[in-house]
Amino acid sequence: MKKLVSGICLVLLLSGNVFAGNDKAVQVEALARTTASWDGSRLPDYPKGAPEVTILRIKIPPGGQLPLHTHPVINAGILLSGALTVVTEGNKTLHLKAGEAIVEVVNTWHSGKNEGLEPAEIVVFYAGVVDTPITVRK
Repeated sequence: MKKLVSGICLVLLLSGNVFAGNDKAVQVEALARTTASWDGSRLPDYPKGAPEVTILRIKIPPGGQLPLHTHPVINAGILLSGALTVVTEGNKTLHLKAGEAIVEVVNTWHSGKNEGLEPAEIVVFYAGVVDTPITVRK
């Protein structure tokens, strides 16, 4: 029964409900829920294989730029601080500010640059498969 109650609580929590108990309310805010990446492309189906979740904290100094790369797996993140500009090889651009979520492009060449005056710090969650890279550089 404990598993069932935990599962119900998780479903309610993820659905955006508010829990109250002992005059303390837990609030849930959905930062992203989508079937498309930030550029509007449909996210691909999950690959077959043993799942592997990777969570990275990435810090980009002011003026720092990530090399042109692609992700063969679905990933999403939240920019904790600073600002980040993401540009695809096809010149689609996203300007991300602290506190904003991103559902990254998949199988699309892109790069990111910190054009701000403070470090940009982002935490990214990758839904991958064992023995499959999460990032490929061009």
